[in-house]
Amino acid sequence: MKFLDLCKVYVRSGSGGNGCISFRREKFIEYGGPDGGDGGKGGSVWAEAVDGLNTLIDFRYQQHWFAQNGQGGMGRARTGKDGDDIILRVPVGTEILDEDEETVVADLTELGQRVLLAKGGNGGWGNLHFKTSTNQAPRRANPGQECIERTLWLRLKLIADVGLVGLPNAGKSTFLAATSNARPKIADYPFTTLHPNLGVVGVDNTEFVVADIPGLIEGAHEGRGLGDIFLGHVERSAVLLHLIDGTSGTLIEDYQTICDELDAYGEGLSEKPRVTVLNKIDALDDEEREFLRDELHAAGAEGVMLMSGASKEGVTEVLRALRPHVEARREADRPRDPEDEEEGGAWHP
Repeated sequence: MKFLDLCKVYVRSGSGGNGCISFRREKFIEYGGPDGGDGGKGGSVWAEAVDGLNTLIDFRYQQHWFAQNGQGGMGRARTGKDGDDIILRVPVGTEILDEDEETVVADLTELGQRVLLAKGGNGGWGNLHFKTSTNQAPRRANPGQECIERTLWLRLKLIADVGLVGLPNAGKSTFLAATSNARPKIADYPFTTLHPNLGVVGVDNTEFVVADIPGLIEGAHEGRGLGDIFLGHVERSAVLLHLIDGTSGTLIEDYQTICDELDAYGEGLSEKPRVTVLNKIDALDDEEREFLRDELHAAGAEGVMLMSGASKEGVTEVLRALRPHVEARREADRPRDPEDEEEGGAWHP
């Protein structure tokens, strides 16, 4: 299935049905009075986060989503049928933006979360509603309420606990393949990964989701390479795993390039907890490993770890370093029980 994380949709709610002007007509009843029914309510447009989806490709082939109009009222005080609602089923983590692509209408981050995008129009009143003691034969009825049309953007931000960042060929896909059942494409040329991949990894009886995004290069925030359009998929992560190619001849420049691109992107990525890892150490001897680690420390990297995704050396230690950040985020996001809250607003898990 092709990956798609941004698309435009056009939604329209249903119009309300018109009220009916009608009078009772029966044999031997000369003045039956009004009996026009009300119009039915138009259908609404909803968006719902569902399980089992990780792409917006369905909305590439169907961009127009129109709810059903309400049926008009009828004689004998019969109300028209309400229009059926329509539901846009989107993956968890989908942001719904207004036409300007900046105003956030809704952010569906939980399974089953629903949001109303366009409310259906109310049905108009029939002439039965306007009967009074002084106007016993009203010849007026209300039209149904007009529909609502909107142009919206759907943007998917994958929900992952750990986000992989690094230059092309830093070993991100190899790490994901070595620690999970994901099978991303792996090759010895840059930009092997063209779209994000997710994998579930486990360490010490704890599982969390890792997102591998295409590599960044210098000037990605200006659109170079694949740009920074995929960085949105690591915005929700609890921690970033920064992989650096230990066989690169420009180690410090590689490290600084990623730091600069995260700063240029914004959205709080540069402030996120980060685990920096010197990768591909299977091609280095002990002396080279220590020298390169010291070089990264001097450049400002803290707590640099050593790892090889190919030989799996140091992989478990890296996963254990990621685990506390993931658990801290989950604990912070856990709903609070009012019974556990003490006086003064303090809360203790």
